[in-house]
Amino acid sequence: MNAALVYALTGTALFVLGVAGLILQPHLLRKILAFNIMGSGIFLVMVGLAQRAGTPDPVPQAMVLTGIVVAIAATALALALARQLLDMSGEMRLPEEKSGKDRLDV
Repeated sequence: MNAALVYALTGTALFVLGVAGLILQPHLLRKILAFNIMGSGIFLVMVGLAQRAGTPDPVPQAMVLTGIVVAIAATALALALARQLLDMSGEMRLPEEKSGKDRLDV
C-alpha cells in the first residue's frame, strides 16, 4: 500500500463522515463543520491521486490550494449567515420545511 492510496482512502473516509454529519446533525454550526470535513476529504483525495509515474502533478495541487482559499471564504460567509439567523430567530437551526398538505397551492 503506497502513500497515494493511504491519502485517497483517508480522504474518502473524511468525505463519508462529512456527508453523514451533514445529513444527521440538526444544528447549523455542526452542519458547517461537517461541510468543511467533507471538503477536506475531497482535497486529500485530489492530492493523493495527483501523481504521474510517481512524481507529484502540480496542477491538482494548485487546484487544491485554490479550493482551500475558496473554502475559507465560503465558511466565513456561512458563519456570518448563521450568526444572522441566530440573531433573528434565537436558535441555530434551519427552519423546517412544511409538508405538502400544510402548504397552500397557488
